[in-house]
Amino acid sequence: MAAINKAIEAMKLQEPGECLSYRACAKQFCVDRTTLSQRCQGFQQSITAANLNKQKLHPQEEDELVRYVNDLTKRGLPPTREMTRKFGEEIAHKHIGDGWVTRFVDQNDDYLISRWTKGKDAVRHHADSEAKYDLYFDLLHGKITQYDVEPAHTYNMVEKGFAIGVIGKQKWIFNKRMWQSGEVS
Repeated sequence: MAAINKAIEAMKLQEPGECLSYRACAKQFCVDRTTLSQRCQGFQQSITAANLNKQKLHPQEEDELVRYVNDLTKRGLPPTREMTRKFGEEIAHKHIGDGWVTRFVDQNDDYLISRWTKGKDAVRHHADSEAKYDLYFDLLHGKITQYDVEPAHTYNMVEKGFAIGVIGKQKWIFNKRMWQSGEVS
């Protein structure tokens, strides 16, 4: 426990009628008298408490956001920096700047890592398999038949059903352990 906290505790533990002056207490615990009196009277906060009030999210809210990012990463859907910022705004109910995501990842660097990834088309290319194509086209054919979709209404469709080249290189937030072990890329 810091000396200032011990001095504050000593001032609070005084018996009624006991007279321990701020000056004597400050001298006993080697702390500044003015700081001691202002902290005891509630005019001043500790640096930790003051910094906590400046944060956009409470530490418990940050922990919950870290858990959410980890959960999304496990599902194979790591959030982008923009998504992470918007999650933070939803929790804080106020605007959060672009630099907040960098500070958030840095403060939680035991659990999170921010990395550039290849465009999704390259990732999809590596995940190709005949079985996956068969499943996809069977599902697609079933839905076209079920909803009686005319060929004229299937515009902007390519083999995989995605607009190629739309998703480019972006910075994503990942679970650090999963990134380092190669479970996600």
